[in-house]
Amino acid sequence: MNFRRVLPVLLFVILVAIGYSLALRAGVPARIGGHFPSAFASFALLLAPIWFFGFGAAEWLLPILPNATVRIAASALLIAPYVIFAVPRLQFRWSLAAGFLIISVGSCALLESARGKSNGGWQDLVVLGTLGLSVDFRFFRSAWPYPGIGGFSKLLLVGVALYGYLVVRRLDGVGYDLRARVHDVSIGLREYGFYAPIAVVLGLALGFLHWHSAIPSAIAVIGGWLFTFLFIAIPEELFFRGLIQNLLARRFGSTTALLVTSVIFGLSHFNKRLPSVALGFNWRYVLLAAIAGIFYGRAWMAKRRVLAAAITHTTVDLTWSIWLR
Repeated sequence: MNFRRVLPVLLFVILVAIGYSLALRAGVPARIGGHFPSAFASFALLLAPIWFFGFGAAEWLLPILPNATVRIAASALLIAPYVIFAVPRLQFRWSLAAGFLIISVGSCALLESARGKSNGGWQDLVVLGTLGLSVDFRFFRSAWPYPGIGGFSKLLLVGVALYGYLVVRRLDGVGYDLRARVHDVSIGLREYGFYAPIAVVLGLALGFLHWHSAIPSAIAVIGGWLFTFLFIAIPEELFFRGLIQNLLARRFGSTTALLVTSVIFGLSHFNKRLPSVALGFNWRYVLLAAIAGIFYGRAWMAKRRVLAAAITHTTVDLTWSIWLR
């Protein structure tokens, strides 16, 4: 028995069990109109790629996916979380299923054609553009049409990116690994320390940030940090740093890749707003996010580790949500 493979499975089971208990206590079944077991199974399947690819699942899958046809066909299974969620509650929509299937299988077919290529190509532009725009414009948000879980569609697309790039395309240097090292924490907190003063001074001066003298409980801080880490920071840092910055650096060099990726990251926040911000292009958010992207990118560049960048990102977001929102 390979302990290095068994341990992630045991930890995942524990994590899922804790999540199930917390969801019951929080009254989630009532908020989503019943069918909670299938809904939670859907969530667990969405979380599984994010978790297991962080513990080397790409290497586990390669022996059982020996050729291109099998690898591409297997990508169709990535839409299972939507099917498991929608069918029991009679909300299955063929249009959504077809959209997920086209993105999953189509992306993997394109990435298979780029397999083994070290530099980015047009296939990467199409795949990353499709995934990014689908998330940014919330094309599939109605797949999980209940408050608090509308973002689950984003997790499905993260699974597509992980499978497509780590298993199908076999892109190296992504740095997606959840097995923490000391330098992940030190680098992540160092870049947070560099960015925080800039963000606070500039954000307050622009009227985008507002100070709140809150004293949150330890449970709220830990829970908020873990939630942000798993569902916001890890997906975004994988996409922007592990994939986009990684591919751009091969063609244009590390400095240009850092700056271009930071601008793209900032622009991806153009339609994200607070209740007090008018509809339209939120340039303050774009500016602060672009500057933040420089420090997130620096954290990734230090050791080419998504985890380091995610620690910076998570700590920034948590500080903002508690004291500066």
